[in-house]
Amino acid sequence: METAFTRLVGVRHPLVQTGMGWVAGPRLVSATANAGALGILASATMTPDQLRAAVREVRSRTDAPFGVNLRADAADAADRVRIMIEEGVRVASFALAPSPALIARLKEAGVVVIPSVGARRHAEKVAAWGADAVIVQGGEGGGHTGEVATTVLLPQVVDAVDLPVVAAGGFFDGRGLVAALAYGASGVAMGTRFLLTSDSTVPDAVKARYLTATVRDVTVTTAVDGLPHRMLRTDLVAALERAGRTTALLRAVREAAGFRRLSGLTWRRMVRDGLAMKHGRDLTWSQVLLAANTPMLLRSAMVDGRTDLGVMASGQVAGVIDDLPSCAELVERIMKEATEVQARLRTGP
Repeated sequence: METAFTRLVGVRHPLVQTGMGWVAGPRLVSATANAGALGILASATMTPDQLRAAVREVRSRTDAPFGVNLRADAADAADRVRIMIEEGVRVASFALAPSPALIARLKEAGVVVIPSVGARRHAEKVAAWGADAVIVQGGEGGGHTGEVATTVLLPQVVDAVDLPVVAAGGFFDGRGLVAALAYGASGVAMGTRFLLTSDSTVPDAVKARYLTATVRDVTVTTAVDGLPHRMLRTDLVAALERAGRTTALLRAVREAAGFRRLSGLTWRRMVRDGLAMKHGRDLTWSQVLLAANTPMLLRSAMVDGRTDLGVMASGQVAGVIDDLPSCAELVERIMKEATEVQARLRTGP
């Protein structure tokens, strides 16, 4: 199925596996790429050296295009961009809007720039700065999310920018792909659906927790880092919501110390990143520390398998997913269903 997006990035199918921290590693990304979709490597939880090694591992597993997700506000964003350029990465995706200078540097090197946005005005801004496409995530999506549903946000953005638009938030099958195309999108991006595949390295116990979740078990909370964050409701989430300021601060300091040891960052660097997060937001310092160290809470679940101690970011679609196909099986199934749906629409009910 050819769309403006597939032509832009050179993949066979208009499907994107999003850059989920601790989840979107070389194995999942290469499996997605080999299936004909765009896999995106999550770099925020990697050091620069680990990022270079991960890119090279993906390259050893596939000849297909793939991307790397970056934090635009990271102090070493420029160094990570340099690594991507040196290693010949095809696509750069961003969770926050990259600066015009960063976009220009990537485009000069022939890298396709695809920021993720959660509002029409954000799409208009990055389009004016030279982005090549945008991923639009509605409120159904996992992780940090907004309040506007995909069915309302997507047509707004499609009408506002003359770029390929990829829809995210609430997609898991071929019917959703056809619906997104009908709205004017050029493809769909999925996180939770790719997390729940046999190629994902997430521990089996964590996958089992997702598979037993209902739609009502997926909640949005600000208790983790002060920002709306969609995740599975767990005892940890309930405890964070009940915790007083002192308890939250002590937990945040513990998590900060753990993340500092794991990442090799200095306290000075972590405070600087925290100040950047706090700018323009009404966050307490405990929330700032937790925001800087949410990766540790995610790691406890996604790497260590501790569903009792970790955060499990999740789209609402977790409540309707009940299997663990391989990436190849998933992509084939979605595209087959999309083709059948399009055929039915042409011939009538």
